[in-house]
Amino acid sequence: MSKKRTLDSFFGLPNPKKRHVEALILTEEQVTANVTVESDLPQSDHTTYPFPIPKLTPPLTVALSSVPAVEGKAINDQPQLNLLYFQPYIPKDAEKELFEFLRRELFFYRVQYKIKRGSVETQINTPRYTTVFGVDDTSRFTPEGLLVDSQTSRPIPSDRYKNCRPRPIPQCLDDLRKITEIFTESTYNFCLVNYYATGSDSISYHSDDERFLGSNPSIASLSLGAKRDFLMKHKPVPPSSSVPPPPTTPFKLPLASGDMVLMRGPTQSNWLHSIPKRKGGESDRGRINITFRKAMVRGGTENYYNYNVGSGGIYKWDSKKQEMLPWQDTK
Repeated sequence: MSKKRTLDSFFGLPNPKKRHVEALILTEEQVTANVTVESDLPQSDHTTYPFPIPKLTPPLTVALSSVPAVEGKAINDQPQLNLLYFQPYIPKDAEKELFEFLRRELFFYRVQYKIKRGSVETQINTPRYTTVFGVDDTSRFTPEGLLVDSQTSRPIPSDRYKNCRPRPIPQCLDDLRKITEIFTESTYNFCLVNYYATGSDSISYHSDDERFLGSNPSIASLSLGAKRDFLMKHKPVPPSSSVPPPPTTPFKLPLASGDMVLMRGPTQSNWLHSIPKRKGGESDRGRINITFRKAMVRGGTENYYNYNVGSGGIYKWDSKKQEMLPWQDTK
């Protein structure tokens, strides 16, 4: 079965031309009937969510049936580098609405944590907003939201996750995950979301090569909102008298809204990537980065929730003030 036919089956939709017509009709009908207001949308909810997260609007769901907007371009012209670059992945008529939907509806954290090197303890303030959903391969969520053992389907022991409360991926992100699995030929059980509010928000050079991801992990990284530079450089190679290090060249990908980079094979083991600080241009308009990945063991779950939730407060987008503000439970 072709990937396109698989995607059609996933959405239960007819041919592409008819889909776009239906999307336009649906949008017009909703505007006329005033039914696509936030309060009327079906919601994803769970005891671990501070508040319910609306599901995707019907027009967005239809638009996502057209991904990828273009075929991915392979970038493998340097040693141990294996990328697939979609420019764009999300169709241009949907990327802005998807960005605004996710920024408005998700909850985020400004994580603080401490690291200790020897006897010195340092407070780290994460220079971006983060949130995370999912659980590692040893567990899974039932359709009712119960966390069970992947092998026995029985409720997990109470001490399996001592320092975090895993939560299921909401439908608005899970649909993206399922689609991306088709076109990357990989499976994912985690969704990490970063929000870069301004050009001052950043992430330093790093690689996603943690042991809990297994060897040669596949990581799909989707960008929405402001264009930001994505820098890559090869990891330092220890000197060897017998084998000289292969020549490599750092490079930059200008990730625009809707673009996606798939990092796979030996890339994480050998290359570093970063989103540096930037001034001017559109960097202050806000950017969302969504990464899908697969954690094999529970250490991955503990790690992702520690560094993307932590113990900080909850933030939510304020549409009137156009900024992330601390969220207050009014119930």
